[in-house]
Amino acid sequence: MSTDILELAAQVGRALHARGLLLATAESCTGGGVACAVTEIAGSTGWFECGFVTYSNASKTELLDVPAALMAQLGSVSEEVAAAMATGALASSNAHIAVSTTGIAGPSGAVPGKPVGTVCFGWANADSVHTERLVFAGDRAAVREQTVRHALQGLLRFIE
Repeated sequence: MSTDILELAAQVGRALHARGLLLATAESCTGGGVACAVTEIAGSTGWFECGFVTYSNASKTELLDVPAALMAQLGSVSEEVAAAMATGALASSNAHIAVSTTGIAGPSGAVPGKPVGTVCFGWANADSVHTERLVFAGDRAAVREQTVRHALQGLLRFIE
């Protein structure tokens, strides 16, 4: 794991700890990469609640209560699904804040309007949900690494 990602994870941890907040992650394309980054930080037990790796659409519905109809209508890679994943992680845990990732890391999986590298993010707390859609360049590993980095950067902005 890159040094900048670990530093971001440490910053997220300090921000959460200072506010007495617990984090949950809801990940698809990153396969638990965000949770891995934050649990690399000593003391993360004080601010990391849990992580959900919901790779299949069925698991998104079963574990995070993402409506199957929403995924059927918009696809699992959409800001709406990212929002539902983040709010579902909050509802299914004791966390105060959640981050979600859903995307197409490649090398296959592209669909019209959603090229390889398309990733949707969600950041949620009890009061609001913020989403974003980006398209990253590079191979599967590069897309996943950029996604973890951006998820953590977004968490910092959302917390502060």
